[in-house]
Amino acid sequence: MDQRVLRVVDASANRAREALRVMEDLARFVLADGELSARIKGLRHRVREGLEALGADPAALIAWRDTPGDPGTSNKAAREGVRAGVRELAAASAKRAGEALRSLEECAKIGESSTGGRAAWTIFEQARYELYDCEQRLMLALGASSAPRGWRLCVLVTRSMCKRPWEEVIAESIAGGADAVQIREKSAAVSDRELLRMARAARAIVGPGRGRSPDPPHSSSASGRAPALIINDRVDVAILSGADGVHLGQDDLSVRDVRRLAGDRLLVGVSTHDMHEARRAAAEGADYCGVGAMFPTATKAREVSGLEYVKAYLGDEQTARVPHLCIGGITPGNVAVLARLGARGVAVSGAVCASDDPRAVCREIVEALGGA
Repeated sequence: MDQRVLRVVDASANRAREALRVMEDLARFVLADGELSARIKGLRHRVREGLEALGADPAALIAWRDTPGDPGTSNKAAREGVRAGVRELAAASAKRAGEALRSLEECAKIGESSTGGRAAWTIFEQARYELYDCEQRLMLALGASSAPRGWRLCVLVTRSMCKRPWEEVIAESIAGGADAVQIREKSAAVSDRELLRMARAARAIVGPGRGRSPDPPHSSSASGRAPALIINDRVDVAILSGADGVHLGQDDLSVRDVRRLAGDRLLVGVSTHDMHEARRAAAEGADYCGVGAMFPTATKAREVSGLEYVKAYLGDEQTARVPHLCIGGITPGNVAVLARLGARGVAVSGAVCASDDPRAVCREIVEALGGA
């Protein structure tokens, strides 16, 4: 093979393995996904197999390497030294690996008529296809690019449960420290248009939300962060109202389907009731998980084992990285129990909505959790 092509092969093989190593480490240490990490590690070995099939002598590749004489070492893109987060890091690494594998594949075609030529480029081609699948799994599992670090208190607002006008409940909840509000209207009597009007009105009360303004003109939570607006179940209403996210039940759309519709425009939360559901939500890329039920409620009076569940959730390497909102029968009187277990976020409905003083209730809950 031409010495110039050998240099291309050497550089591309190095780029592919380096980028795949970054992806492997993200799957292993950030996602705690052993299966995905092993698949990506296997792709690194496929690069070696392709080089062996090509008949590229490792000693010759190194001998023809000329890093000081490479004009590309000084060519840097404007944002090459900046990664906004692990998701951008994963995306850059996946693209780098794909480009390097394509370069190896094309170089291998030069020697197609030689022994191993076709075998080599076929190996690189199949590795590239598998990379695309690994990239999809990795990117989806890492969630939205601006996923929350975790909320302290999300108030679930259902109009029929509100003792005061629902608009006041939202405003007072935010003033009391709630950093997220979820519109949760499950009644079939609420029309789509009415739900959308409510969601848009809530958007105006809550304010611009995440990523819309560094200084929200309408409202802010006691923590100083712009509060978020979440819509229960309805992806279409969340998009049309400009909400920050959508919350899904086990029978709703999957996280992947929401990403197909909304991309990164919406945060995606998932209700989970056991570790099987929680691990699946984490693997699919949920930005946060509802964890419950913690205590018996008016709608879920059956015996619950929520305290054991939240301990398992927080102690599991795969789920602990995903922000949580404990839910179910939480009041100012029992939230300290969850705080002692290590819970840092809760979702509350009845205790706030049915109160004469939503602001005071929210303040008590936030303080019991350890402040803003």
